[in-house]
Amino acid sequence: MAKRWQRELQDSARDVADLKNYIDLKPDELEKPSEMRWLREIDGGRASLSCAGAVSEDAPRYRAYTLQNFRELPQVQRLGEEQQFAIEVVAQVLPFKTNNYVVEELIDWDSVPDDPMFVLNFPQREMLLPHHFEEIAALLRRGADRWEIEAAANRIRLELNPNPAGQMDHNVPSLDGVRLTGMQHKYGATVLVFPSNGQTCHAYCTFCFRWPQFVGMDKLKFAMREAELLVKYVRRHPEVCEVLFTGGDPMIMRARSLARCIEPLLEARLPNLRTIRIGTKTLGYWPYRFLTDDDAEELLDLFRKVTESGIHLALMAHFNHPRELSTAAAKAAIARIRATGAQIRTQSPLMRNINDSPEVWSEMWREQVQLGCIPYYMFVARDTGAQHYFSLPLVRAWEIFRDAYKSVSGICRTVRGPSMSADPGKVQVVGVTTVAGKKVIALRMLQARNPDWVMRPFFAEYDERATWLSDLRPAFDEERFFFEDELERMYREDRARQRGLPRNGRNGAPNGGNGARNDGNGARDEDQPLPVTHRSRTARTSGPRRGGHSRRA
Repeated sequence: MAKRWQRELQDSARDVADLKNYIDLKPDELEKPSEMRWLREIDGGRASLSCAGAVSEDAPRYRAYTLQNFRELPQVQRLGEEQQFAIEVVAQVLPFKTNNYVVEELIDWDSVPDDPMFVLNFPQREMLLPHHFEEIAALLRRGADRWEIEAAANRIRLELNPNPAGQMDHNVPSLDGVRLTGMQHKYGATVLVFPSNGQTCHAYCTFCFRWPQFVGMDKLKFAMREAELLVKYVRRHPEVCEVLFTGGDPMIMRARSLARCIEPLLEARLPNLRTIRIGTKTLGYWPYRFLTDDDAEELLDLFRKVTESGIHLALMAHFNHPRELSTAAAKAAIARIRATGAQIRTQSPLMRNINDSPEVWSEMWREQVQLGCIPYYMFVARDTGAQHYFSLPLVRAWEIFRDAYKSVSGICRTVRGPSMSADPGKVQVVGVTTVAGKKVIALRMLQARNPDWVMRPFFAEYDERATWLSDLRPAFDEERFFFEDELERMYREDRARQRGLPRNGRNGAPNGGNGARNDGNGARDEDQPLPVTHRSRTARTSGPRRGGHSRRA
């Protein structure tokens, strides 16, 4: 089968050598069950790839596996009953979904349970703290009612910092006195939009920092339906030059549904709008979305419509491990997207048990550049969900970034990191150094609620156990970091300005706001404390650490 497919592909290609620049097909990849035959076409001098016979009978068909049916997988049946039960327990609290592409083409089942793609997709016992795991396990063992299990799961979820970095309280903008609860506007130039039809994914990452979107707790969700409100908001805010569609994953949407979100922006001809971004994991989890799904061509036509309008289109692709870039389908999908004029920028968090080595990152960046993608961000595992399982000390994160960065050529060094998406902004760990005889951690902001904070260096006391900004305390006996007083003032103004404002009532999202915007700022409950970036010195020295890591309150 592999040889026949390889021969047909080569016979159909007008330029085999050029084709291999797009798709480096290997025999072992061609033998996988859900691969397809791809033809190389040259259309008016523009390279594009299309599937032979559009959606033929042997085209891969998406199939999801969740808590309800994952035990049907033959590969899962090879696992012990204890491990299967652990998956079931953790999946009561954290979202769980995988699919046939991940199961058949990405996971190395001979290396399970240590395989990184398995850890990325299948819940592990240690992703819940021991007492949380035992609470849910006991309910399942005694056959508790569904409502009792869900109530316990919800209590646990609320302990996992479901919306970190002020997303609910300080990022949601308002328009004409109404909060737009399907948007976030934390940084001046960029508005985030959460299309209501895009609030799921082809598969769920076990580390997902937006896990509240998927667990049925509507008051923790962001979702937006009214495209005209987005257009109106961008028109009113000339500082906005980018709209980022995110989720979930907007690529889960039908092409027509996504077009209803994007086309109004094009038709409005907003002079300040220069870039549309789409955050997606689909290239890693279901590249056939761009190849054989029945509206794949319609989706790519939408991409062309954006780029031909003069708007820059960037897919912010999440790749967490080099294996996601290795399949023929992923390479073909990347080529098809790039042929529309869209750019692909890549990003991932750094996660223990998945990609916590410089060799993994340098390999991933090199392969991304080889395929025409642009490395963009290495993030620190966020202070939410199973952070205790995935997080690494900030010093170690910087060492991994440095060692990977120094081993790649300059063309890969577009990447930035390691970066924490924290309350004040995107805080980069610049490195460890010595100042005035003291060992310190150097930091700076790549983005900030106040643009004046950007690229201003500041220092924290050296702490080889700290995993998040809130674990750090200022160096040189300073009581606070330079931005904290202003950040607290922003939040006080939020509370005063937003008190009593209605929210956009088309979804169940809670009140919120944005401390950086002039007409959109979030409300906090009267008895909620203002956020504190780091612990007090007393608490920092004496307070216990859970599982060797601290979690942001």
